[in-house]
Amino acid sequence: MKLAVLLFLTLASGYAASDKPKLPPELQDIGIQQKLNSPVPLDAVFRDEDAREVRLGSYFGQRPLLLALVYYRCPMLCSQILSGVVSGLRPLRLTAGKDFDVLAVSFDPEDTPQTAREKRDEYTRRYRRGMQGWHFLTGDQESIHALTEAVGFHYRFDQKSNMFLHASGVMILTPAGRVARYFYGVEYEPKDLKLGLIEASGNRIGSPVDQVLLFCYHYDPATGKYGAAVMNLLRATAALVLAAMIAILTILWRRDIRRDRQQLREARYP
Repeated sequence: MKLAVLLFLTLASGYAASDKPKLPPELQDIGIQQKLNSPVPLDAVFRDEDAREVRLGSYFGQRPLLLALVYYRCPMLCSQILSGVVSGLRPLRLTAGKDFDVLAVSFDPEDTPQTAREKRDEYTRRYRRGMQGWHFLTGDQESIHALTEAVGFHYRFDQKSNMFLHASGVMILTPAGRVARYFYGVEYEPKDLKLGLIEASGNRIGSPVDQVLLFCYHYDPATGKYGAAVMNLLRATAALVLAAMIAILTILWRRDIRRDRQQLREARYP
């Protein structure tokens, strides 16, 4: 039994430690590649909440920025990302518009300034300190591509579900327009955001962090429901590990039976 447990733990830890676990086909080439110190395209043109054309560089120069790449019609994950930003920033003494800015940019060229304005109103209401320093932009595919490539944000539109598949996370940018830090997931610790913003305000670049990715939920037309693609991967992994453990235990159980029978025969017929 001890041998079985040891083999099981070795198998499980070996799978978990794999550098490149096999992802479902719909999630291939999707993720956030850390490009610390990479410059963002300051000349890229977007539209603000009032449909005015703005250069990305117009938001830089004075304060660090928290960048959230989302799309405004996202049914699940993007709302969680923006809610996590609000929850992480609200306890801070640092104030948006004074100590830093929040820049949400849609990577869906179909999003409009109207939807951007609605999102800005929703999340600044939750922030409870006014709209100053919060910017929600939309743009064409060329500008979107320039920005997402600069920060290593890789996503894909899924025709089957009519949704974008993407990873979850936000970036901290320096006043000079360079990538200083990455935060993954949908919840961001206030102390981590504070440290990242303070360091970025001095144009300091942080260190690489572990990539913990959370992907948009995938729509299954067979069931008409949304399900987490990553959860499907975890379920498959658990099933494989369980099957391996059962196989190992079965082999050891049969070996023990043969050994006991052999010892019994030797005891009867010495």
